Amino acid sequence: MKKKAVENTQVYLVGSGIASLASAVYLIKDVGVNPEHITIFEQNEVTGGALDGSGSPEEGYVIRGGRMHEKQYRCYWDLLSHIPSYDNPNVSVTQESMEFNERFVSHAQARLLKKGQKVDLSSYGIPKMEQIRLMELLFTPESLLGSKRIEDWFALDFFNTNFWMIFQTMFAFQRWSSVAEMRRYMKRFMHLMPGLKQIGRILRTKYNQYHSVVLPLENYLRDKGVHFKLENRVVDIDFNLEEGRKTATALQVEHRGQRDTIVLGEDDYVFFTNGSITESTDNGDLNTAPKLKGIESSGSWQLWKKIAKKDASFGNPGVFCDQIDLQKWYSFSVTLKDSTFHDYMEDFTGNTDGTGGLVTMTDSNWLMSIVIARQPHFPDQPKDVKIFWGYVLHPDRIGNHVKKKMSECSGKEILEELFHHLKIETLMQPVMQSGKVINCVPTAMPFVDSLFMPRSSGDRPQVIPEGSTNFAFLGQFAEVEDDCVFTVEYSVRCAQEAVYGFFDCGKEPIPVYVGAHNPVAMMKAAQAISE
Repeated sequence: MKKKAVENTQVYLVGSGIASLASAVYLIKDVGVNPEHITIFEQNEVTGGALDGSGSPEEGYVIRGGRMHEKQYRCYWDLLSHIPSYDNPNVSVTQESMEFNERFVSHAQARLLKKGQKVDLSSYGIPKMEQIRLMELLFTPESLLGSKRIEDWFALDFFNTNFWMIFQTMFAFQRWSSVAEMRRYMKRFMHLMPGLKQIGRILRTKYNQYHSVVLPLENYLRDKGVHFKLENRVVDIDFNLEEGRKTATALQVEHRGQRDTIVLGEDDYVFFTNGSITESTDNGDLNTAPKLKGIESSGSWQLWKKIAKKDASFGNPGVFCDQIDLQKWYSFSVTLKDSTFHDYMEDFTGNTDGTGGLVTMTDSNWLMSIVIARQPHFPDQPKDVKIFWGYVLHPDRIGNHVKKKMSECSGKEILEELFHHLKIETLMQPVMQSGKVINCVPTAMPFVDSLFMPRSSGDRPQVIPEGSTNFAFLGQFAEVEDDCVFTVEYSVRCAQEAVYGFFDCGKEPIPVYVGAHNPVAMMKAAQAISE
């Protein structure tokens, strides 16, 4: 039963990703909760979760990854329409982003490469039988798919197509990923399918997503009076689990070795971001490979495992975090005090920086892709400093040129492999020897593909579990019908469902946009897939 917020209502948000930040905004703006009664706990020294960006021009910048954007992220753009941008308090983040994308339109002209040359993408190359299987997937209820993998649904021919290479690398799916999640992507993003070859209609933020999204949200909330408790790790949540009622009663919080208990009153609420795709990450550098960590260094996964034992409706975290070799991939962030690489890529691809998106080396054993964002990608990035980002989906395979697993490579070795695939070793050799490569930071992420692991009904808990009086789950591992994980939209929608589900404020979550519900989009997608 929904309630009105009262004067002494307290809300505790565990985790500081965009789901928690969005929840705080809605609690203030729509519910009327006193901002000084909202507390965000974060085990790290910085907010933002998977939306990050850090570093300096002297030591090099780091972006672990970036979330895809598109116009039909209705919850996300609505949220950010109320938040002043990083550069201009009179312009919202949404306004800034839309104006930016009007100037720098995505139209990749070198999406796939083989032997250093562009792959012909006039056709997706899907065999007729696999086109039929794609259509069957769209019309198969998710309840009948269970924990099937993508490779359980399609024949081997499918995985040799341009379509799979584009789809896989754009969204970071693996053959063993959940076919139910692939189905959601196909349905949700049907309107984008004709343009996937060119990354058409994909939107970007002006800077990296930490500076363009997280910091504006954090600044907005801090100015209102929200409390941010950084380096505070919630290690347990106590519950009163009565017949038909589930009530969080206390939080156990650790800060620099000291544990504190926060007892919850009858008007208090807890929203917990269960699981994280960037927990336990480790960075290497130009001369050092990163180390692969595990759940022992992850507060979010450990906490979810602990509370999941208390009630079956709290989900099954082991499905998503117990098979690191199937869930991990590695990214790398490159900072150069030289424009040679960027100039070459602009000439070769025909894309100015910020208009091309992913470039994938299809013959890379590591399955390596890179992205050159619009420069500057950081507000303090000097004009003579250039950055780009890349990632690999097969880090444990031996490189084509560097005869090592990518997971064992330093930043320098990763660059050597990249330049080999692009056939520019000779061009880049003087740059490598001149000291103008400030850094190449490889990043090991053990849980980054956890959200695509095959799962069954109930493995992801409901945002508000049945019978919950004051406790909600947020983020990529809570269940939101029809929407797609690995998107900022999913996290913000969770925030709406939690806030509007508990509080009587006259608002409901914005309906999910499903591209497959548009007949025109369906026809155009079917035509593109059949070519």
